[in-house]
Amino acid sequence: MAREDNRGRDRRRRDDDNAEPELVDKLVQINRVAKTVKGGRNFQFAALAVVGDQKGRVGFGQGKAREVPEAIRKATEEAKKMMVRVPLREGRTLHHDAKGRWGAGKVILRSAPPGTGVIAGGPMRAVLESLGVQDVVAKSTGSSNPYNMVRATFEALKAQNSPRTVAAKRGIKVADLVERRQDGASSPEAIES
Repeated sequence: MAREDNRGRDRRRRDDDNAEPELVDKLVQINRVAKTVKGGRNFQFAALAVVGDQKGRVGFGQGKAREVPEAIRKATEEAKKMMVRVPLREGRTLHHDAKGRWGAGKVILRSAPPGTGVIAGGPMRAVLESLGVQDVVAKSTGSSNPYNMVRATFEALKAQNSPRTVAAKRGIKVADLVERRQDGASSPEAIES
């Protein structure tokens, strides 16, 4: 009897370990900032980090501290608190194209066929890889400031809608909506109009 209890406890412990998803964190940028004071300069570090579970959840955060590891830890903790869920098509790409803008930073995200890979640069690549997207084409125009690019990417990702949510809003079945999408892309009438 004691053995069975221990096995059950071990099984529960393994289930608890599996309950929390494995998070991937990526450091996007570290910036050294200086404050000039009477006795000289005080240096601090600002970190920008992205955290995701590679299954549709991602978040970003900023941290400032006098030491680099502490700044990174603060940024990672904030990113974990600010995670958002993004619907993915087949778990590998976006459902539709999207544009995002934050300040002077503008990004365009496009869904892509299998085998394309993540075609994105710098901060956008960190966000998309943490999200778990495998096939996407992204383009950044405007500001190349990493903070603005990450925020613009999140604005574009928040605009993503799955067929299930669109069907629920319109009061139709998901199958009808997906059928229309496939028919609409191939029919010559849809191209002309």
